[in-house]
Amino acid sequence: MAKKKTEEAQASNGAAEGGSKQKPRLQRYYDEQVRGKLQEQFSFSSTMQTPRLEKIVINVGVGEAGKNPKLLESVVEEIGLITGQKPSIRKAKKAISNFALREGMPVGVTVTLRRERMFEFLDRFINVAVPRIRDFRGLPTRSFDGRGNYTLGVKEQLIFPEIDYDKVNKIHGMDITFVTTTNKDDEGMALLRELGMPFQGESPVQVAAS
Repeated sequence: MAKKKTEEAQASNGAAEGGSKQKPRLQRYYDEQVRGKLQEQFSFSSTMQTPRLEKIVINVGVGEAGKNPKLLESVVEEIGLITGQKPSIRKAKKAISNFALREGMPVGVTVTLRRERMFEFLDRFINVAVPRIRDFRGLPTRSFDGRGNYTLGVKEQLIFPEIDYDKVNKIHGMDITFVTTTNKDDEGMALLRELGMPFQGESPVQVAAS
């Protein structure tokens, strides 16, 4: 009996060691390269002062959700595929008669990514999705909110390779907000630039594979 328990414990420990997840590529790159560059660029006394990406928030408005539940279901499924995380449904906080909107009616979906999933999404977004944008000439630099956060509007979910065109119920856009720990736009922009964000008028930073 004791031997069996020992074998089970060893198997459990082995599974735990084998199942330990390595940090995403972009997260390692930030730790090893970006923090030091930003510290030098802005003359921070410590790397702990350097801005970092806190979360990525994705919002999709679905105005027809109340009349078309299947459309809402498809949007929830698509955002789940794109982000690897199940989104939550946003509901109207108050009724607006002019828009036939009742309190509690579904109006969209939202998902907040942090830590590993955040970096994994950002890596796929920059290197896979953005190059699929039609007539792409760089991301706008004037979309910062004055507090170091950057919001980008995407017109079609089809730029994400996880989406099967033949299964799309309706083409829709989304707003993606990159929330940083700084309250200064220049620091937030420098952070995103060093992570490889391809801004207009600039040659994007090439993130080395590691």
